[in-house]
Amino acid sequence: MTLRDQLEKIREERKQSIHDVDDLKKLDDLRVQLLGKKGPITQALRSMKDLPADERPSFGQFANKVRDELKNAIDDRNGELQQAALNFKLQHEKIDVTLPGAPVMQGQPHVIQQIVDQLEDLFMGMGYQVLSGPEVEEDKYNFEMMNLPKDHPARDMQDTFYITKEILMRTQTSPMQARTLEKHDFSKGPLKMISPGVVYRRDTDDPTHSHQFHQAEGLVIDKHITMADLNGTLELVAHTLFGDRFDVRLRPSYFPFTEPSVEADITCFNCGGKGCSVCKHTGWIEVLGAGMVHPNVLKMAGVDPNVFGGFAFGLGPDRFAMLKYGVDDIRNFYLNDVRFLTQFAKKG
Repeated sequence: MTLRDQLEKIREERKQSIHDVDDLKKLDDLRVQLLGKKGPITQALRSMKDLPADERPSFGQFANKVRDELKNAIDDRNGELQQAALNFKLQHEKIDVTLPGAPVMQGQPHVIQQIVDQLEDLFMGMGYQVLSGPEVEEDKYNFEMMNLPKDHPARDMQDTFYITKEILMRTQTSPMQARTLEKHDFSKGPLKMISPGVVYRRDTDDPTHSHQFHQAEGLVIDKHITMADLNGTLELVAHTLFGDRFDVRLRPSYFPFTEPSVEADITCFNCGGKGCSVCKHTGWIEVLGAGMVHPNVLKMAGVDPNVFGGFAFGLGPDRFAMLKYGVDDIRNFYLNDVRFLTQFAKKG
């Protein structure tokens, strides 16, 4: 029997064998047996050297044709077997898609973020910009341009984490006021901004203090701004966050970057102003500091204090949340205790 006859016999017999295979593993074994390096087709091609030279081209073409036919037959059978396996799974492994899925708990913003969101919504509604700045800040912006030179004793109250002598973790979000004042073009209108963010101080953590907390600074600069504008703004903030039943009062105070300066108090939420241990029997609770922007702050930012003036205020979203919800330990906000945080599921 010639080599050509042998290949013809292999083609006919193996095509039937391929068609009869009913298992993917057996089909792969047959593929290796037929088309592998030790298979009959490979062996026949190696035997071409024994044929006369004029027969080799036609035999080579025939051998390649047989190999391709067998390969195609194997591929077709492979597809049929895979489809059959899939059909079997679809028939015997049904899933009832009408059954309800596993419930997924829906989260909500952190209670501090809820306070920040309320503040941002309120001030954006009044035409303020909401700006954020670097938490790693220059001493120049954090202190000096806030009228706190290097030898100023008020710096001791804001002792912070220094990276170098001139670079530190910011103690307040006020640096954004200085940065924005430097760039603002007053020919295009007044400056109205609020800057919420995280600040850092070397405080010992206790129920009312944290080395890291949130602050929101506000600033308005224009012509003819008065203390009455500040008072009206603070009343609106208090009524929005705490409700109309709370009154606001301003007390004289001192801040290096404002003159005159005030502390803002609201009616004690616990006793309604009658006096209790929470408010130390005064009927009031301090919530923020504010005042008219100091002329030195305007001068250092390149703004003429004889033409422009305005007010600034700083409040703590953490403290606002404590007052609003009666939380007695600021550390609860940062412990990530889900039992505590889910009490504030309703936004606002």
